[in-house]
Amino acid sequence: MPEGDTVLRTARRLDQALAGRPLVRAELRWPSLGDADLAGRTVAEVTAYGKHILTRICAADPTMPGRRRPTVPDEPLTLRSHLRMEGRWYVHARGAEPWPSPGRASVRAVLGGADWTAVGTWLGLLDLVPTVAERDLIGHLGPDIMADGFDAGIAAPRMLTDPVRPVGAVLLDQTTVAGIGTMYMAEALFVQRVSPWTPVAEVDLPALLATARRQLLRGASQAVPSTTGNPRRGMQTYVHGRSGRPCQRCGGTVRVAEIGPTDKRRPAFYCPVCQPGPAPTDNGRPQKPLGANPGYREYRRPTGYR
Repeated sequence: MPEGDTVLRTARRLDQALAGRPLVRAELRWPSLGDADLAGRTVAEVTAYGKHILTRICAADPTMPGRRRPTVPDEPLTLRSHLRMEGRWYVHARGAEPWPSPGRASVRAVLGGADWTAVGTWLGLLDLVPTVAERDLIGHLGPDIMADGFDAGIAAPRMLTDPVRPVGAVLLDQTTVAGIGTMYMAEALFVQRVSPWTPVAEVDLPALLATARRQLLRGASQAVPSTTGNPRRGMQTYVHGRSGRPCQRCGGTVRVAEIGPTDKRRPAFYCPVCQPGPAPTDNGRPQKPLGANPGYREYRRPTGYR
């Protein structure tokens, strides 16, 4: 699943392409939004909150010539999208590609401006609500770790509601702090020399959050995010995705094990030597992140999808 840095980078690109310009044509290919016509409405901005992309759209201009019967409220609107596992927004110059045909099942949204067209494929969530009701969609989330003015002092108390909970699981819980996924959970804990299974009350949370924030913001400015500063394939991270390989700090073997509640188990990569403390372990063999094996039926796309 894309993490907060990818989402922020995507939102910035969409904002550059669409903000301040009216939509010439728009389609939301989502069951509950198929009749929503946003053509003629101006995009105010595109921003990110955690792993959510918020496209804010200005109120309709009642004096617009040739205005069609509205299919959505005239008030300012917010289009919320979430990439989930395979979602993506990409932008191309208007006319550089044909408008996506109705037969392209992967396309969930198309926002076409005068100069650029944004295409959302395999989006996991798509909602259109009045901007005043935006908090109904994201109000349950913790503070966005990548936001300007992020305050670890506000986030820390939310993380300590269950003091014995493993810190790795707490970082992945978007209701405590939004934007961190499995990669930055593992990488920030490695830098801080903390086992993912350490009780959260025993961790220096401000220092940990500062590390994760620094890594995420740096990743948002990179085409290929790297926490190590080494762009070579297989060397971009300290421990994430490196099960069974030598730790880049001590030379020991990097491990991976599941973390989190039963219904939300996620892989946590770690070095037992550099990150001492409580830790389950695997059998010592190299392993890929959960879901990386295309042979598993549950991860295959339905036949005919593109």
